[in-house]
Amino acid sequence: MKKTKLLTGIALALTMGSLVACGGKETKAAGTSKAETSAAVSASGSLDGTASTDLDTLLNLEIDNTEAAMALHQKLTEAETAILTENRALWEKVFLAADKGSTMIEDGSNYGDFLLKTIEDAKGQFSEEELKTLREGAEKIQKIEGKLTILEQKYPESGAKPDGGNSAVPAENGKPVSESSLGSFPAFEGKDLDGNAVKSSELFGGNTVTVVNFWFTSCRPCVEELSALDALNKQLAEKGGAVVGINSFTLDGDAAAIAEAKDVLAKKGASYRNLRFDANTDAGKFAMGIYSFPTSYVVDQKGNIVGEPIVGAITEKKQAERLNQLIEKALANSKK
Repeated sequence: MKKTKLLTGIALALTMGSLVACGGKETKAAGTSKAETSAAVSASGSLDGTASTDLDTLLNLEIDNTEAAMALHQKLTEAETAILTENRALWEKVFLAADKGSTMIEDGSNYGDFLLKTIEDAKGQFSEEELKTLREGAEKIQKIEGKLTILEQKYPESGAKPDGGNSAVPAENGKPVSESSLGSFPAFEGKDLDGNAVKSSELFGGNTVTVVNFWFTSCRPCVEELSALDALNKQLAEKGGAVVGINSFTLDGDAAAIAEAKDVLAKKGASYRNLRFDANTDAGKFAMGIYSFPTSYVVDQKGNIVGEPIVGAITEKKQAERLNQLIEKALANSKK
């Protein structure tokens, strides 16, 4: 199962989507429609890491059709996102502490196992209370991932999203982003990872098209597409365009995060510019609203966002096709 794991907040987030079976007696939901299952999962209440009984209800639901599986898959993904979001600062420390050699999740592994191992490796950085919170969260994610794996194995389409990607729908300030609400990319003054000053007006104005890719270092699909993004950058350069990356761990200039991001980029042979800016700026708040990783925006020469964001790796066929369409549209805009 390939999903980008999410870590919302300073754009940490979150699947993000990156991913067994859960034991116990299952609640039969045979013949349920998507609407009926949606009602059933909605009835489980808030899933913010405190409603363990409601989460258990979802985990024990047995589904026998694709529509119901899709509804349950979405609710479980939301539950996982909520667990990570509720204690964003703690999870950020976990991911920054992850060993560089083990941050990429192998196919078929459980994301909860990865989190538990990372937590144990970094336990010296947390208080006992913080460790308890993180372990409980990781154990819940472990169970959620197990259920998601079962759903996806039995109903391959259950994890599909409207854009055909492998991540959840992006959000701005917690609300789904629609094409009509996108407008201009927020203006910013920041630096690249080498410390050179960058202004959004000069960046976008100097390019016929700019692809802005949001990623974070521990996101496997994000890292896997870095080489493809570098190739895209070279292609766009011939048309006066460019790719720029924004690693969410580096927004406020954390030296360790910057060093790690540069190391990952170098190992993947990605030489295009990666930028950072203050998380408290409009651009920073925009980044904090990104709900899934990787997510890419196409920006025209006037600084306007073209179309809806590409959610999921551009190495996926549908994402690549959509990205090319938006790039062509942005190039056409620059000629007007």
